[in-house]
Amino acid sequence: MHLTLGSLFDGIGVFPLASQRNSITPLWASEIEKAPIRITKRQFPNMIHLGDLTKLHGGDIPPVDIVTFGSPCQNLSTIGNREGLAGKKSNLFYEAIRIIEEMRETTNGKYPTLAIWENVMGAFSSNDRMDFKAVLESFVQTKVPVPPSRQWANAGMVRGRNVDVCWRVLDSQYWGVPQRRRRIFLAADFRDFRAREILFDTKGMQSHIETCNQNRLPTTQDNRSLITETGRQLLLYPFQERRMRTYAKEKNAKGFISSFGQPTDPFPTLLAGTVDTFAYWQEGLETEGLVRKLTPLECERIMGLPENWTKYGFDNQLISDSARYKALGNSIVVPCAEFILSNVAKVYVKGESHG
Repeated sequence: MHLTLGSLFDGIGVFPLASQRNSITPLWASEIEKAPIRITKRQFPNMIHLGDLTKLHGGDIPPVDIVTFGSPCQNLSTIGNREGLAGKKSNLFYEAIRIIEEMRETTNGKYPTLAIWENVMGAFSSNDRMDFKAVLESFVQTKVPVPPSRQWANAGMVRGRNVDVCWRVLDSQYWGVPQRRRRIFLAADFRDFRAREILFDTKGMQSHIETCNQNRLPTTQDNRSLITETGRQLLLYPFQERRMRTYAKEKNAKGFISSFGQPTDPFPTLLAGTVDTFAYWQEGLETEGLVRKLTPLECERIMGLPENWTKYGFDNQLISDSARYKALGNSIVVPCAEFILSNVAKVYVKGESHG
């Protein structure tokens, strides 16, 4: 069985990249930002670009086995405006659900087999915990109660009449990249009710994953290799900038010092609006150390991407650094997407499906 994938809110093509590495064909993508489209047209020359998903009908586009979508998080993030799913950006979640439902109706329930959704941790708490309830209910088409504790667990499962839904929080610092990035991943299985095996397979890819890309950093503790100078043992201290600003405002000296981190600490979550800063020096030569921001190449590394993935567009023209930083900060960490799609391939391609 050969699987196909469609990527909504595609960004710079992380789900298509992870699908290719697991012999799943990315057929099409929907994105409206110019720089990410230029990047993915270069990286996936055979992938169809559909444009604005609000203008699409799920029954009119090529049916696929898997629909992936990391819908906009600006209204859900704890550093955003917290308008929740009712916000102008995050409300686009329902457009993705509409497209999935239209595709299923047109294909008599055959496509898609799976939907995979990714979003920020703020989705658990926005709108007084009701937004994540609405997300689950959109998939299962029935009422889902808020937990008595009023706190959504970091992993869970609900089942509707025709769908099996699981969610799980993955933190990229435990998946082979030196970045602290906690994200919710949700899998909805419309066919075999095996979402649990897709998200919770303990025999699948772990933090020391192997891929064809030898430039990826294998563990958090190797983050000093971000510095490309050779022949010197460098100590690298990523700043926790949000914490630093808070403690500085409070005139909390101890807290301010703690925000400098330790050499083995992961970088803070890469954001679209800021660029992480770090200090580094040779052991014993602290006074000769430097402070600087991550380069776009280094941001690619801490997202688990191949080097220079975002450097050029399909026209061989350079992508601006500001556009690269924004695209990378909005992206998904590759090893997490690969873990999920490797399990999809194992369940649905390699003869393990019940279907």
